[in-house]
Amino acid sequence: MKKSNAKIHSIQTMGLVDGPGIRYVVFFQGCPLRCIYCHNPDTWNGGCPKSRGVTLDYLVEDALKYTSYFKSSGGGVTASGGEPLVQKQFVLEFFKELKKHDIHTTLDTSGFTTLDHTTKELLYYTDLVIIDIKASPDSYQSITGQSIDKTLEFARYLTEKKIPIWIKFVLIPGVNDNKNELAEIGKLVSELKPEKLDVLPFHQLGSPKWKDLDYKLRDHPPATQTQADNAKKIILAQRLSS
Repeated sequence: MKKSNAKIHSIQTMGLVDGPGIRYVVFFQGCPLRCIYCHNPDTWNGGCPKSRGVTLDYLVEDALKYTSYFKSSGGGVTASGGEPLVQKQFVLEFFKELKKHDIHTTLDTSGFTTLDHTTKELLYYTDLVIIDIKASPDSYQSITGQSIDKTLEFARYLTEKKIPIWIKFVLIPGVNDNKNELAEIGKLVSELKPEKLDVLPFHQLGSPKWKDLDYKLRDHPPATQTQADNAKKIILAQRLSS
């Protein structure tokens, strides 16, 4: 096994929302986006005091301890973040080793990366991609600080290669919840044909982590589950009408 190293933020050994079944979730350190609602800004930079280095050997051996849970629940391993594609060479090697043991692999990502050889090879060893669609093309940059172009190229490649997709979308009242915005999200959902769509209500649980940062949504009201459910109906209606 290669002696590769990665910087991670944390590990969750019994994750239930990061893909099917019980998951071993690795939160990788680093992210190129600066989402105004991020609940884990401590994953943005590699120098976070809570982050630590791990070897490929350690991570594979640790994940395999939970194989019985994966098999009984239909679960597996999820690479999340931050943004796992910041360290995609390591994630590729990690997933390669896991597939030798027939472990289900999920990539939880914004899709903001260059669609190069490493990315494509990683996706070959990926069973499911959970892609976080932050906003429509018109408002994506104002919410994330980056253009949506790389994310769209990445997402369309998933569809082209018939890689299973789950989409998640965080609903922020007064920011990305108007009907035109949701209709544009609906067009993307219609194009990408995900197996699952989760519309998640914006919350303030991550606000303490913004203590020394400029948090634009510090006093912003959270979304309700009813608002999220109604937004999902609008998004899916666009898919059904296309």
